[in-house]
Amino acid sequence: MRYRLLGVTQAQDEQGGDIPVGGPRVRALLAALCLRPGQVATPQTLIDEVWPDDPPLDAPAALHALVGRLRRAVGRAAVASDAGGYRLAAGRDDVDLFVFERLVRDATTALHQGDPAAAARTLAEALALWRGPALADLPDRSPAARWDALRLDALRARAEAVLRLGRAQDVVPELTELTGVHPYDERLHALLIRALRDTGRPADALAAYERARRALA
Repeated sequence: MRYRLLGVTQAQDEQGGDIPVGGPRVRALLAALCLRPGQVATPQTLIDEVWPDDPPLDAPAALHALVGRLRRAVGRAAVASDAGGYRLAAGRDDVDLFVFERLVRDATTALHQGDPAAAARTLAEALALWRGPALADLPDRSPAARWDALRLDALRARAEAVLRLGRAQDVVPELTELTGVHPYDERLHALLIRALRDTGRPADALAAYERARRALA
């Protein structure tokens, strides 16, 4: 079984086929369990993440019923009952969040070791895992901040790798868009200025520098 949280929460069988999980509460429960693959989550932890603002009157019973609905979707063996709570019978490599994290770490190592081609390939694989906002089904999406920041790190690193490969023209459009979305990100501005310079557009590079200077000031 594989689980996808980089977008709407999904479960997939070993052949990559989608398994219907259910409604928003069931997907929120699955997302909460996926954040702790192979680890026991206490009922109170799961209640707090599925119903952060408005827990039902008998929250433990409601959680028990929700676990039953999830088990009917993904199989009873996938959600184990352990002393103290519930556990998703999965490893980190079964959850796209942690696969993404591992791929970004491997790519960053490759880039630091002077292999931009391997870094670019690995980062493209990592970024392709994203189908939408991370942890989209959790009512409280504050845990997603970590993954959003890591995705931005991956985008910066991919741009760096592509620039080192001499393909500056390939990243100018994306860097232009990213600096618009993140106007106070100094590294993104630096990458865009470098890309414009490397594509033989010094006037545009100077204009980009001036925009960055004004924004950061």
